[in-house]
Amino acid sequence: MAARIERLVTSGTFSLDGGTWDVDNNVWIVGDDTEAIVIDAAHDAGAIAEALGDRTLRAIVCTHAHNDHIDAAPELAERTRAPVLLHSDDLPLWKQTHPDRMPDGDLSDGQVLTVAGIELTVLHTPGHAPGAVCLYAPDLTALFSGDTLFAGGPGATGRSYSHFPTIVESIRERLLTLPGDTVVHTGHGETTTVAAEAPHLQEWLDRGF
Repeated sequence: MAARIERLVTSGTFSLDGGTWDVDNNVWIVGDDTEAIVIDAAHDAGAIAEALGDRTLRAIVCTHAHNDHIDAAPELAERTRAPVLLHSDDLPLWKQTHPDRMPDGDLSDGQVLTVAGIELTVLHTPGHAPGAVCLYAPDLTALFSGDTLFAGGPGATGRSYSHFPTIVESIRERLLTLPGDTVVHTGHGETTTVAAEAPHLQEWLDRGF
């Protein structure tokens, strides 16, 4: 069966800089009936494992290391024996949540992950977090953007380890150069497209998210 994209929404909290907020996260499962990868193991390892069923989990990919995107990763890895992958620039954030458990492997710009015959290219897109990455799967006309790009604008940059000019540059140089019909599967909320977001770049600059 052809590869497909599935979304699971999980709920929990996001904590940073002394504050805590309730959040709903998108967990993306990419694969077929035999194997899959999980993008951002958020909040509920049991629910993610149930959604996977008896498929082999090839990797748990972290788009960045804010706690709401990685809190269930170690438990899911223990359940499935899949490696947890993270860009090394986000290790300081990772250690805030999991000080006694390191990721199993690094993500690097240009790296290609393959599952169910689909290639996903890692794009390093710092700004929301130093090691933030997106995954581009042209065969699925899909971009998994984590918290770098949402419907309506870039991810937040008002907290530690974030930088607004950097995220805008990442979006301009790495994401808006992709085909306009690319569907952007975000870390929170609904999907959008590259074409829908491209006209708003100057607006983002003027508003200074």
